[in-house]
Amino acid sequence: MLRVLIADDHAILRRGLIEILAHEFKGAVWGEAATAEGTLAEVRNHDWDLVILDLNMPGRSGVDILADLKRLRPKLPVLVLSTYPEEQFGKRMLQTGASGYLTKSTTPEELVKAMRKVLAGGRYVSAALAEKLAWELGQNPEQLLHESLSNRELEVLRMLAFGKTVTQTAEELHLSQTTVSTYRTRILEKMKMSSSVELMNYALRHHLAD
Repeated sequence: MLRVLIADDHAILRRGLIEILAHEFKGAVWGEAATAEGTLAEVRNHDWDLVILDLNMPGRSGVDILADLKRLRPKLPVLVLSTYPEEQFGKRMLQTGASGYLTKSTTPEELVKAMRKVLAGGRYVSAALAEKLAWELGQNPEQLLHESLSNRELEVLRMLAFGKTVTQTAEELHLSQTTVSTYRTRILEKMKMSSSVELMNYALRHHLAD
């Protein structure tokens, strides 16, 4: 019997996914988790065949807990389903151990296809991300400044690039304002910049705020 855990902080999305997928995976058992700690607890205490993971979760983001999930259950497939564009986070999540990466704008048919592939032991990337990864293999560019950032720092950079204040960024990423300010300082240091305006201009040039 297939057992799938859906980890997302939006109840409507979790229930919607279950309704859509239940038609394709008849008899499957569906679990739900709304927080990072709830996700980790479910994986510690139950045997799941697949986790569908959002990146923006209360407590700690999916970016942070993916590595913990892989430490807990190295062979457990994790399919990331996120609002973040795949060209920005897809490669990072695959490197961290995700079995696949999809955005929430994907079609139900593609999600089902991705699930079947990772459940069979494969890895799933969209055609667009596969093309990008193939292109990068044939290039030897200097590392872009934002590639030196951690996953969380990249999230904060994207929020600032969208014009979000420290307070708004803290609320959306479920962090304290002090923590966001610390991340902002680290980002400026790593990217050798002195203001949020410089960060915003850089992010726009490199399509990090698309």
